[in-house]
Amino acid sequence: MLFASTSPNIVIIYFDDLGYGDPGCYGSKHIATPNIDRIASEGLRFTSGYAPSATCTPSRYAMMTGEYAWRQKGTGVLPGNAALIIKPGRTTMASIMQKAGYRTCVVGKWHLGLGEGSIDWNGGIKPGPNAVGFDESFIMAATGDRVPCVFVRDGRVVGLDPKDPIEVSYGKPIPGVLTGKDHPELLRMKPSHGHDNSIVNGISRIGFMKGGTSALWKDEDMADTFTGEAVKFIERSKDKPFFLYFALHDPHVPRVPHPRFVGKTNLGPRGDAIVQGDWAAGEIIKTLDTLKLSDNTLVILSSDNGPVVDDGYQDDAVKRLGDHTPWGPLRGGKYSKFEAGTRVPFIVRWPGHVKPGTSEAVVCQVDFCASFASLTGQSLAQQDAPDSFNVLPALLGESKTGRDHLIEHASGLAIRQGHWKYIEPSKGPKKSDPTNTELGNDAQPQLYDLDTDIGEKTNIAAQHADVVTKLQAMLDKVRAEGRSPP
Repeated sequence: MLFASTSPNIVIIYFDDLGYGDPGCYGSKHIATPNIDRIASEGLRFTSGYAPSATCTPSRYAMMTGEYAWRQKGTGVLPGNAALIIKPGRTTMASIMQKAGYRTCVVGKWHLGLGEGSIDWNGGIKPGPNAVGFDESFIMAATGDRVPCVFVRDGRVVGLDPKDPIEVSYGKPIPGVLTGKDHPELLRMKPSHGHDNSIVNGISRIGFMKGGTSALWKDEDMADTFTGEAVKFIERSKDKPFFLYFALHDPHVPRVPHPRFVGKTNLGPRGDAIVQGDWAAGEIIKTLDTLKLSDNTLVILSSDNGPVVDDGYQDDAVKRLGDHTPWGPLRGGKYSKFEAGTRVPFIVRWPGHVKPGTSEAVVCQVDFCASFASLTGQSLAQQDAPDSFNVLPALLGESKTGRDHLIEHASGLAIRQGHWKYIEPSKGPKKSDPTNTELGNDAQPQLYDLDTDIGEKTNIAAQHADVVTKLQAMLDKVRAEGRSPP
């Protein structure tokens, strides 16, 4: 393999709920994202780059394992006390890099579960990221809107006072714990739906938590904390190949950016949180530049799913949206089978190796396993990464084509092949009540020509019954065979 001897560092900058239309380089006129835009101007910006799913946990599972999450039960959006859903010892994108001699680290949002069975947050929490390919980990267990609201470094809660043990419940309330439902007067950000359990930092969350006072995070400092940890990992790993999975929380709810970012947009906390995430991405690039590592570092910037405006808190995101379109020209958003659910910002930068420009190649984060293996001169076993394609030539701009087809996953499945997008018939509501997102559910088959109808406005299934039959058969085959690469 051409690049195996160069051992380029790899950094994945992974936003949370960043929409196709949010960054400036994808058309936004209302949010300043100079660092994302710089990465795009110095790299390859994909117009058909996809997350594996329209929500967080399944996308992260698929990216890590190279297997579509819909193949496995228990890979939906997890509570904060869920057990690890990736079996220790399984091949992952991190273990592939580890096998190639890289120092590996994950910083930020994990949301793939921790431990086995009931978790004791007051001792060693195993297994976790360190059991599935990471040498180092500094994470939050789930999301900012779920307890426990603490950071975990290499399997231990950071800053925990053993005299104030943590107790977590996603079932019965914990006696003595104040909740947003019962004490709305204590909240500085009120929920719009759900999110009314334990109060931490003046914000009510999903789930109940008691104790761990000295270990609780402060939402305003989260981006600084994660970014600082990521920078320090790069600094201490600069003399050997490293792999960093930097999973930002922005702009996921609750959106509580640091005061220095408040008011940077006219869109309220969601827009300001995107500016904060852009800053974090910029700090990574600045560190690489300062250490003279940029020319030997492959940077991939993307998002775990599409955008959502109101996702559980009254933060004026809907009221102040104005004419900004987080989904860009696409239809839907987070939770949706329409394109905006899974088609996301996707940028690759490797100075001197990836020629700057734009690519229409279809690529997906589920392909990282096979592509990274190829990059480092490895071969995957037959059972490894069953849905991961080697799209390295497309990622490096050496080929204009990527995947032959892609399964898009939300509350059901859709398939894209070339310019055709087919959504199989499904039951369920047309829109999500809490988020007002068009989900893509319809009792009739849906077919769209993405070349002429990127917004999926006109269903042409009736006019192309042969295409519908072909794509349904392909979807059924991928579903039945348990793998999708040739």
